[in-house]
Amino acid sequence: MKLAFSTLACPRWSIEQVVENAVRLGYDGIELRLLDGEVIDPVKDAIKVRQAIALARDNGIDVCTLDTSCRFNQHDPQVREAHLTDLFNWIDLAHEQEVPILRVFGGAVSKDLSPQPSEEQQNEWMIDALRRGAERADPADVIVALETHDAFSSALRVRTILQGVNSPSVAALWDSQHPYRVGESVEQILEALDGHIAHVHVKDARKPAPGSSVWELVLMGEGDVPVREILAALKKQNYEGYVSVEWEKKWHPEIPEPEVALPQHITWLKSALA
Repeated sequence: MKLAFSTLACPRWSIEQVVENAVRLGYDGIELRLLDGEVIDPVKDAIKVRQAIALARDNGIDVCTLDTSCRFNQHDPQVREAHLTDLFNWIDLAHEQEVPILRVFGGAVSKDLSPQPSEEQQNEWMIDALRRGAERADPADVIVALETHDAFSSALRVRTILQGVNSPSVAALWDSQHPYRVGESVEQILEALDGHIAHVHVKDARKPAPGSSVWELVLMGEGDVPVREILAALKKQNYEGYVSVEWEKKWHPEIPEPEVALPQHITWLKSALA
């Protein structure tokens, strides 16, 4: 297993600081979600992405994944088409730069819709969009990885989508928190995603306090997410991909700074893996 971190963790760092810290702390790779603190656009920011990848590789750091904002669980077909166009642009950029994995979301349907679309209808939207994405990704040698997140936090539901798409170019991104949050055990997740895990996001969090639904993001080993069990299970299955620290500092400015979190995470992860 190799260790990376997402630039979501360090919104105030330049790419030079990102690479310097990756080298200093002993990470194998980085995952690009932000550059200069902003979410990346595959067209507008293509030059910056190329420069970031070149700088990382010149310093022995792999760019393991590009994180898109593509969401296909959209009731409006024009919105789905716009996200698909965005994915095509990401695939072209990933192919050009030889980055093997693109993260995508399912997303959540607006609660304002009435009547609400059924889960089966939403699954059909997802399967159709990802089949079309696979047609572009397959010849490009890129894997589109659907994250266990939002309405698709369940690994069982992600399995349904992967089975419907039925392409080696569409796989799963296992986020350590969300399937656990919706009640799935490590054993159930591995059974559901067996052979289809392309990438792993690791984070720890505490369960909501009574009367709340908010999980509190915490440093590794301080929360309730069974990260140690997840790592042991992946190791047993001879998983050789990346485990990437997703410290969500961009979205949660109240959590500790990357100067604290990123050293703590890699120390804990290396200890757990040993």
